[in-house]
Amino acid sequence: QVQLVESGGELVRPGGSLRLSCAASGGIFTMYNMGWFRQAPGKEREFVAAITSNGGLTLYADSMKGRATISRDNAKNMLYLQMNSLKAGDTGVYSCAAGPSRLYVTRVPTYYNYWGQGTQVTVSS
Repeated sequence: QVQLVESGGELVRPGGSLRLSCAASGGIFTMYNMGWFRQAPGKEREFVAAITSNGGLTLYADSMKGRATISRDNAKNMLYLQMNSLKAGDTGVYSCAAGPSRLYVTRVPTYYNYWGQGTQVTVSS
């Protein structure tokens, strides 16, 4: 079973940047595709980005294209999300998730078996 712990969330001004991290343990990291999701108060969970187990394929939500980069370091069992040009609408709890390795990536939450507790990102002036 994989344990996921996110970090890096904080209060940031609009237009700022933030890098989130997700540390994985308890499993073989390279056996999992990984994803980032976020949830704002009163809203449903929303897909942000995903990456295949070898990092060769990525997928982004339309709202994040050009502003976010998902990456992973398989040697360190780490997943990252670099976000730039942050907006108030990016505010939420960001969670990383792990699903079985496939040749494709998906934005469907039910594909992912393991979830972290999340880290709070607040974009406000």
